[in-house]
Amino acid sequence: MEIDDLGDWRRTHYTADITPELDGQEVIVMGWIREIRDLGGIRFIVLQDRLGKVQITIPESKVDEEALRKSSSLHRQDCIAIKGIVRGMEKAPRGVEIIPKEIKVLGIAKHPLPIDVTGRTPADIDVRLDARVLDLRSDRSQAIFKIRHVVLEATRNFLSKRGFLEVNTPKIIASATEGGAALFPVIYFEREAFLAQSPQLYKEELIIDFEKVYEIGPAYRAEKSHTRRHITEFISIDIEEAFVTAEDVMRLAEELMQFICRVVREKCKEELEVLNHNVEVPKLPLKRLTYDEVLDELRELGIKLEWGEDIPTMGYRALGKVHPYFYFIIDWPTRLKPFYIKPKDDNPEISEGFDLMWSWIEIASGGTRVHKKDLLMKRLKEQGLHPESFKYHLQSFDYGMPPHAGWAIGLERLIMMLTGIKNIREVVLFPRDRFRLTP
Repeated sequence: MEIDDLGDWRRTHYTADITPELDGQEVIVMGWIREIRDLGGIRFIVLQDRLGKVQITIPESKVDEEALRKSSSLHRQDCIAIKGIVRGMEKAPRGVEIIPKEIKVLGIAKHPLPIDVTGRTPADIDVRLDARVLDLRSDRSQAIFKIRHVVLEATRNFLSKRGFLEVNTPKIIASATEGGAALFPVIYFEREAFLAQSPQLYKEELIIDFEKVYEIGPAYRAEKSHTRRHITEFISIDIEEAFVTAEDVMRLAEELMQFICRVVREKCKEELEVLNHNVEVPKLPLKRLTYDEVLDELRELGIKLEWGEDIPTMGYRALGKVHPYFYFIIDWPTRLKPFYIKPKDDNPEISEGFDLMWSWIEIASGGTRVHKKDLLMKRLKEQGLHPESFKYHLQSFDYGMPPHAGWAIGLERLIMMLTGIKNIREVVLFPRDRFRLTP
């Protein structure tokens, strides 16, 4: 079968725009063949585009011979254009169909297809990811990424209205942002550089100039964890604000979560229905649990931790059963938080850091930052880091560093919870983990 040129054809309507009210009108629709059924004397094609699906009905007695010939050679997932007449038909999906006058074949799908886009024949996640471009055509994937788009749009709108300036910071850096060894080295001409773990230091430096900044961009962690909630490349939503404390940015975070949940609930009804998932709008203020209270709750659940120990995954899972929605964990031991998190003035062993949880999943982490240079150098040394490696960042504290606070939200984990998806790889277009570098 030959591939046709697009020529002067242009889409007049998306499939979602085809309604019974257009009865008798000529339209041009374009997309991919989702299904074909041949009932002898009449052929049905379900055409899918980015907004939905419509039925193309091809009765042999009423269709042009050339269109009939082309229709007999079509296969699932072929890319086609249809010029035809809309007809209201109660028995058709959505009460409408298109009778084709002309058909153009714009792209051919090679068979057998590696996966069944309809989902009737289930496929393992790795098989689906190997055929990701095709997998993204499924109703499930379409729903996930439309919700993801709405979340990003809502986040930008929310932060812009709050006076935050969107920034873009370098992703190729000379040294660690967070400390630790979870860095990806890259060859940078004659030197070694690294992929950024976060924009943390840059966003702190930028509040000296702009006071309120945010960034939505990639971050990289060379962690060998291979779980359903870990990936090595992810999108981080970061904010930093001058002249505020942890409590101020916690309020900002919970208001953003409430706004996102409300927008997704209002704008993504069809997508949530496809995913068989419901999103509740949280009531504010969110619950705040201290680290000590968490230890007490875990002890009652049979999980005993010493003060100063980090909370293990089984602890979070147990906690999530008691607190199934949003909550904060505050007053963490200082030694469990990064060097830039401020210790409390009245008790330096406790920090002004916090985590925002959704059930057992950490969605965000943040806190009041250290804004005094001497204290920051002390914190670096306490964590076994060399102040010399942070020379440029420390230099910015000589230019009037204000008190400030901020947080970072892991977009993919948030999307997991909003969609009910259990594997983080499903909410990334082309995920990267310890074992996957393609496609």
